[in-house]
Amino acid sequence: MNVREHPKLGVYVESASDVPVDSYEAIDRQLAIGNENRTIGQTNMNATSSRAHTVNRIIFKQRYVNKETGKPERELVSNINFIDLAGSERAESTGATGDRLKEGANINKSLSILGRVIGILAKKANGQAKKEQVPYRESKLTMILKPFLGGNAKTSMVAALSPASINFDETLGTLRYAW
Repeated sequence: MNVREHPKLGVYVESASDVPVDSYEAIDRQLAIGNENRTIGQTNMNATSSRAHTVNRIIFKQRYVNKETGKPERELVSNINFIDLAGSERAESTGATGDRLKEGANINKSLSILGRVIGILAKKANGQAKKEQVPYRESKLTMILKPFLGGNAKTSMVAALSPASINFDETLGTLRYAW
């Protein structure tokens, strides 16, 4: 997957497709198709472990048309991104080797960079770290999310937690990350 940045188009994923939809049912179908195309693999902790992050973007366009002339006057555009982050992994807990170990390392690296980006943006919002560069380009994930992490954007995070005591360390780490 190649992530590119265009001066006019902004950040985009080369292999991503835009599919026009006209109903909530059509949106639901497209999200289901995206979910079916997820990369999953078995580890000791999860038989269907996400082996990559998943990003689904819905672009809503509202067009205002002049009633007298029938010509478009303006357009409002809103983006909604549904991002399912693959969970961080400890190689020892997952028993990952080979490709699974590499996937886990890449997942952990991108989550770490996303955490740094969010931390720096939070400091900047509080008037601190004014000169610190935000490392968007260090990860494909943060490049894709760049337009949606600051400025005129709202972000919410939902964290999946385990009540099992054996997963205490992972659950605590997830809570700290989401905080």
